[in-house]
Amino acid sequence: LGGHEEVITAYFSDIQSFSTFAEIMSPAQLVELMNEYLTVCTDIIQEEGGTLDKYIGDAVVAIFGAPLPLPDHAYRACLASQRVQWAMQSLSEKWRGEGEKWPALVQGMRSRLGLNTGPAVIGNMGSRTRFSYTMMGDNVNLAARMESGAKALGVYTMVTDATKLACEKYGGERIVFRFLDKIIVKGRGHPVAVFEIVGLRENVPPATLQCLALYA
Repeated sequence: LGGHEEVITAYFSDIQSFSTFAEIMSPAQLVELMNEYLTVCTDIIQEEGGTLDKYIGDAVVAIFGAPLPLPDHAYRACLASQRVQWAMQSLSEKWRGEGEKWPALVQGMRSRLGLNTGPAVIGNMGSRTRFSYTMMGDNVNLAARMESGAKALGVYTMVTDATKLACEKYGGERIVFRFLDKIIVKGRGHPVAVFEIVGLRENVPPATLQCLALYA
């Protein structure tokens, strides 16, 4: 038991309106759906060098930058978030192709993701008989707030300015960001600048880039 402080990027994701899914589907259907979804998300996270922290129902929590140090952890986390969003589109198409097996709500399933970068305590936490390798600290809580706060701002991937700056240091301009607002999250006294990840530059149409410039 114990841990050490490390600069990491914390990753949180959640399925939009998941409680409704559980309401309209049988437990067996729900388990099949979640296993397929969680497999796709976890594979992408691990391919980008992230470490799965835990599942909390439909939520996925991951660490980028520990236990193995990754100088570009913020960029990898941002890239993973976009790969997950693309994978969701592919899954939705697959489910639509399976006809009446899945309710219409499932066929349009979307995930919300939140990222934040900063120092956190990483290590084995829990009791002496049962523990898990996880992360803890204010910056981890802030990442969770990015995920939950994305709904209020009408976006599906929301990150802090710390993640944006760290991402751009290693990924250049490949990740396209849009400034949203400065918000004060619960438990903090100072505002945090938050951004939407619009996508990867090679996939963002020129018209969208022009629109983003006008918006800025």
